[in-house]
Amino acid sequence: MITDQHPIGTGFTAATTADDVLAGIDLTGRDVVVTGGHGRLGHETSRALAAAGASVTVAARDTDRASAAVADIPGVRVEQLDLTDPASIDAFAARWSASGRPLHALVNNASTLFTPDRQLDARGNERSFSTAHLGHFQLTRALLPALLEARGARVLTVTSGAARNGEIRWDDLAFASGYDAGAAYGQAKRANVLFTVELDRRYADQGIRALAAHPGVIIGPGPHDPSRIASYRQQGLVDEHGATIIDPSNGKKTIEQGAATLVLGAASPLLDGIGGVYLKDGDVAVIDDEVRPLTADSIPADANSAMLDPDDARRLWTLTEQLLA
Repeated sequence: MITDQHPIGTGFTAATTADDVLAGIDLTGRDVVVTGGHGRLGHETSRALAAAGASVTVAARDTDRASAAVADIPGVRVEQLDLTDPASIDAFAARWSASGRPLHALVNNASTLFTPDRQLDARGNERSFSTAHLGHFQLTRALLPALLEARGARVLTVTSGAARNGEIRWDDLAFASGYDAGAAYGQAKRANVLFTVELDRRYADQGIRALAAHPGVIIGPGPHDPSRIASYRQQGLVDEHGATIIDPSNGKKTIEQGAATLVLGAASPLLDGIGGVYLKDGDVAVIDDEVRPLTADSIPADANSAMLDPDDARRLWTLTEQLLA
């Protein structure tokens, strides 16, 4: 039964930035892990949390690249993590456990972009699903002892408005037939929300709250890849000159605005006692079950009942355990 999926009146808006959300909040003494915390949205999330006093560990596949990217953020650590490699995930969790530190917030941020061709990990799983869902599922479970030790932890998983229409292909998760890049991405993002629902159900009573966050559509300031300009223009993301359109009320945001909802979920006391919900525009999103088309002027991204379905959440949890066994 869906009960907490409604705005709580945070006072924030679609135009709020990460620094706005964390203004006046002291995160000194809190340890945070951000997967992919060196790239655009992840970088801003890491920067804002560190600026508020948190000790941030960026988990990245390419540690040299990540270290160079976060060199401008004082005190941020970089650790190796490949979310498509079970051994790498276990090694990361073992190093964290050996450090003896509790984990106050885990930000499951890393994902893969749309790929026109079907790609598989070493175990035969579709790559976007493997990275965004399977890898984060295994990582979260491996870090449960540290999260429990924090006695009040958050697991924030970055999803997308694509979760509204994304469907879990229960009998063909790897898209052995009928591969479509958009459908694969939508499945991974739907999985992120369902994972959040079931994680919170299982561990809320033990002090771990889970939330999913949609940052908005963020393509960055540019210059953009020339091969993407036509698509961006069709989606209403750039103007006739190829310049990025910023319109937060319609979901088109700067990196700083997109990171606001992530740090809200990861660290804001406004969400204490709340979990199993989907965040958008600096608050808990409303539920909107109307079928709304995606157009250049409208990017539907509110929650719907299907992406929060508790039965699907339990089913996906069980299936994921089987895939990772």
